[in-house]
Amino acid sequence: MKQLTQKLKEGKLRVLDVPEPLLQPGTVLVRNHYSVISAGTEGSTVSAARKSYLGKAKERPQQARQVLDTLKTKGLVQTYRAVMKKLDAHSPLGYSSAGEVVEVAPGVEGFAPGDRVACGGAGYANHADYVAVPRNLCVKLPAQARLDRAAYNTVGAIALQGIRQADLRVGETCVVIGMGLLGQLTGLMLKAGGQRVVGVDINPKVLELAREHCADLAFESGDPALEQAVHEFTGGIGADAVIITAATSDTGPVDLAGRLLRRKGLVVIVGNVPTGFERDTYYNKELELRMSCSYGPGRYDVNYEERGLDYPPDFVRWTENRNMQAFQEMLASGSIDIDYLTTHRFSLDEAPKAYDIILEGGEHHLGMLIEYDVGKPHAPTRIVTGAASPGGKIGVAFLGAGSYAMNNLLPNLKEKDVVLKGVMTSSGTGARSVADRYGFEFCTSDEDDIWKDQSINTVFVASRHDTHAKYVLDALRHGRNVFVEKPLCLTTDELDEITEAVGKLSEEGRAPSLMVGYNRRFSSLTDALRSRIAEGTMAMVYRVNAGPMDADHWMQLREVGGGRIIGEACHFIDYLTYVNGSLPVEVYATAMDEPRHLNDIVNITLRFENGSIGVVSYLANGGKSLPKEYIEVHRAGASAVISDFKELRVYGGGKPSVKRLVSQNKGQPEMMRAFLSSVREGRPSPIPYVELERVMRATFRAVECFTTRKVAALE
Repeated sequence: MKQLTQKLKEGKLRVLDVPEPLLQPGTVLVRNHYSVISAGTEGSTVSAARKSYLGKAKERPQQARQVLDTLKTKGLVQTYRAVMKKLDAHSPLGYSSAGEVVEVAPGVEGFAPGDRVACGGAGYANHADYVAVPRNLCVKLPAQARLDRAAYNTVGAIALQGIRQADLRVGETCVVIGMGLLGQLTGLMLKAGGQRVVGVDINPKVLELAREHCADLAFESGDPALEQAVHEFTGGIGADAVIITAATSDTGPVDLAGRLLRRKGLVVIVGNVPTGFERDTYYNKELELRMSCSYGPGRYDVNYEERGLDYPPDFVRWTENRNMQAFQEMLASGSIDIDYLTTHRFSLDEAPKAYDIILEGGEHHLGMLIEYDVGKPHAPTRIVTGAASPGGKIGVAFLGAGSYAMNNLLPNLKEKDVVLKGVMTSSGTGARSVADRYGFEFCTSDEDDIWKDQSINTVFVASRHDTHAKYVLDALRHGRNVFVEKPLCLTTDELDEITEAVGKLSEEGRAPSLMVGYNRRFSSLTDALRSRIAEGTMAMVYRVNAGPMDADHWMQLREVGGGRIIGEACHFIDYLTYVNGSLPVEVYATAMDEPRHLNDIVNITLRFENGSIGVVSYLANGGKSLPKEYIEVHRAGASAVISDFKELRVYGGGKPSVKRLVSQNKGQPEMMRAFLSSVREGRPSPIPYVELERVMRATFRAVECFTTRKVAALE
């Protein structure tokens, strides 16, 4: 399919061939007929991308600070990779569209193939032939609905949420500052609801349209007659509410709003304006200022938008989905007529021209529609992005390729006999970005394209945790070597199934290499520690200052990420297993009772076959400035301490020895070399499966201990 994308590095817009998006659980696959370009939001995004690196940093100071923090903790190489990953990616544009349902994920009710729908959501309702949209960001339309009107779905919901925040009654007066697309939609719906409207803007052209379609009065913001006109229009009372839909860097709109309002009036900010204001005006009139959050309740809530959990209407009457429905009902009933808002129409291939018009500012524009060629045949999922490479001994495919894969796995695959064949990610632009940057021969959204390619003998699984077990089993059944990022799986049933598959292949004498990305055991500092301490009975402590993570982060969701202990703490259990040289046989864990109940402040106590003991302290409540990882190992009168994989100190029998590294080394390059070597030479995985299985089982039992409060033995 084709999709409009932008590279943040230089702001260049391109219409690319990309795979269709994956139909994820809870989503609907839609073939777009129309999508709307938002001159304000998207114009700002494109403008920022076309600035210099310094200009980008000034535009996004918070992200600039994050880069500096990463530089301090991870060093120059990792920071550079992370920044370039973002800048070189093909970023999608668009967040409002309408089209026809092609496919519905299992369990999604209320939609069927052939339904006409309106879609919303940045990252979902993109400017693309096909989009995969979560259930709660999709609205079913009547069969007779005009899709070019319905495509205004998101901007209509934004305008309607601003009106709801203003809490106006029939006959009251509202001033709308900023009569662009959002302002016009706001005026239209206010008029339909029985309110009186005064439009304000700096552009005479949009004011002329407002007078004709949606405003009782319309003035330029600097007009000296404005305040007196509002005073007279309201019978000396003043406006009941002001809705600001403008975008500016100064406080002019907020100050003007204060002067136009009656006592105890209300200001609602929908547009991007500063919230500072002239205190005396707001104080003397006892005014109220509210922010309107985008489409409405549910916005930015992962449970609502991605997991499809609705808010009960008895408690939250108007969610973002119900706002979309109300807007579409206004269109269908004829309560509002928005045809005049569409000033431009473009085909998808011509869409970049629209942004030139927006940024150059010479040509009048309001609503800009992209029209899609719905008559062309269904697009293939496999997109060839590079020339076929000469046969290499190791043909590699990636299932998933997020930040970790791009920063730590792919950069370490530059060996002569390694050929990057195919990559599959959940989004088409994501797959195309990875393919272009690293030189994969093709990208796809269908895993069958991976299994059918016989030149691929090695698969890297770097997708979300809930897919790991499935992809590992698929790879084993297709006879591929497989490297999977932690964790190996999320449940004991999945672990049993993988163990059975590995055992069966071993009995048949054809077990491929199965590796989990436990990189820390491969660090040069780990090698140095083991050489000084040696294997044997020892006491170990691994403290992880993991820091807080939002409860709605995908890793915290039990069915998707498994929680932080399964998703990450398995890493540290593996490390202690490797250092002492024997398997865990007993585990006990306690989690701190805390309001969020996320079980990510944990002590895990382990006993090993050789008598060693170890503790993993995984902490989400530590100080941000404390280094993340600290390891102590004590054995036979000697002690070793690793600090954040930058320094090793060994104590015992004299002056402590110190080994310092220029930059942090958590063992990723060494791990990749070891895995590739095992594939190349047909040897077993660098980590024996018995260790992978026992570490995972110990992790599951540790989580069980949070509720059972009993020591768990490991068979």
